[in-house]
Amino acid sequence: MLISERMSPLELRASVGLASIYGLRMLGMFLILPVFAVYAEHLPGGEAHILVGLALGVYGLTQAILQLPFGMASDHYGRKRVIYFGLVLFALGSFIAAVAHDIEMVIIGRSIQGAGAINAAVTALLADLTREEHRTKSMAMIGGTIGFTFALSLVLGPALYHLVSIPGIFALTGVLALLALAIVKFAIPDPKVSSFHSDAEAMPAKLLEVLRDTELARLNFGIFVVHVAQMSMFVVVPLALRETAGLDANHHWQVYLPILVVSFALMVPPLLYGEKKGKIKEVFLASIALMLLAEVALGVAKSHFWALVVLLAIYFVSFNILEASLPSLVSRVAPARSKGTAMGVFNSFQSFGLFAGGALGGLLSHYFGASAVFLSGAGLIGIWLFFASSMKQLPAVRNLAFHVREMSTDEARRLEAKLARVLGVTEATVIAEEGVAYLKVDRTRFDEQAVLRLLPAG
Repeated sequence: MLISERMSPLELRASVGLASIYGLRMLGMFLILPVFAVYAEHLPGGEAHILVGLALGVYGLTQAILQLPFGMASDHYGRKRVIYFGLVLFALGSFIAAVAHDIEMVIIGRSIQGAGAINAAVTALLADLTREEHRTKSMAMIGGTIGFTFALSLVLGPALYHLVSIPGIFALTGVLALLALAIVKFAIPDPKVSSFHSDAEAMPAKLLEVLRDTELARLNFGIFVVHVAQMSMFVVVPLALRETAGLDANHHWQVYLPILVVSFALMVPPLLYGEKKGKIKEVFLASIALMLLAEVALGVAKSHFWALVVLLAIYFVSFNILEASLPSLVSRVAPARSKGTAMGVFNSFQSFGLFAGGALGGLLSHYFGASAVFLSGAGLIGIWLFFASSMKQLPAVRNLAFHVREMSTDEARRLEAKLARVLGVTEATVIAEEGVAYLKVDRTRFDEQAVLRLLPAG
C-alpha cells in the first residue's frame, strides 16, 4: 500500500546513480553528432556521405537488436553483471573508434558501442531498487537525463572538437564508460531480490500482442520517424552551417545553444496546455505538423544561414514536444500487464530509427544532395501525420501502483473488478504473482481514499 509520497534515500540514490549511467552512455553516443560530418571529410572513405551516415547511425542497429536480449539476460545472470559487460563493450568500441584511421574502422567502433545495449538491464535494476509507487518518477529521471544529454552534446560536442578532435571525444567516452563501471560497483545498491516487473521489463510472450496493438503501432512508427529525421539531419546540417556562414565546426555551439534555449522555453506552454485542457491529441498532432513544415522549409531554404537557424529552432520545438510526449503516451496506452514490453518495443523502434536515419541521410545526401534529406524526412513525417490523425483521444490519466499482499488468481480478479468501479479509475490490473495493483486513473476525478480502503495491505 502507498505509505509515503517521498522516495527513500536508497531509492533516490539508485535513481540518481542509474540516471547518471544512462546519461554517461548516451553522452558518448551523441557528442559526435554536431561535428562528425565535418571531421569525416578528412578520413579515408569519409568523402562518401553514405559511410558517414552509417558511422553516425550504426550504433542504433546493434542497440536495437541486443537491448531486449540484454534485458532478459539480466534476469538470469544478474543485473550488474550484464551492465558491466555492456559498459566494457561500449568502452571497447569507443577506444577502437578513437584510434581509427579510416571511416570503416569508425563504423566498427560505433557498432561495438551500440552492442553494449544496457538500457533494458538498467531499467530492470531500477525496478528492483524502487517501489512501484515511485518507479514512474525514477523512470522520468532517466528520461530527463537523456533529453538533457542530447541538448548538452550539441553544445559540448563542438567545444570538445576544438580541444581534442573526434578521436579525443571517442577516447573520452571510453573513459566515461569505465567511470560508469565504478559508479555501478560502488554507488548503486545491490538489490536484495531481483524479480520480474511487468511495468519495467519486456516479456517475450507479450511481444506479438504489443506489436498488433494499433494505437501502440502509431506511436512506435512515430518514434521511428522522429529519429530517422533527426539522425539524417546531422549528416547535412554541420556542412550547411559551414557553407552558408563560413562557420567552422568549433563554433557551431554558438548556433545550437540559442536554438536549444528557445526551443526548450517554447515547448513547455503547449505541453501544459494539452494536459490542463485535455487537448493532448491536438497538441501532439500540431507538433507533428510543425515538424513537417520545418522539414519542407529546410529543404527549400537550406542555403540561407538565418533561414536555416530559424527553421532549426522551429524543428527543435516540435522535436522536444514529441520526444517528451511519445514515451508518456505509450505508458498511457499500454495495458498494465504489457507496459514493460510496450516500452521495450518502443525503445527498439527508436534505435532502429537512429540507424535508418543515418543510413538514409548518407545515401540521399551522397546521390541527391541535402534537400533530398530534408524532403524525405518530410515525406515520412507526412505519412505519420496521416496515421496519427485517426488515433483515439487520449485522456489525462495517471499511472499508479500499489503493493498488495499475496493472493490467489481468483482473489486478484475480484479485487480488479472492485477497483475498476472506483470513481476515476479507468483501468485496474492486479498481478497476483508480483503482489502489485496497477491503476490508470483520471486525475481530475480519482477517489484515492476509496482505492486505499479496498487494497489489502502489502
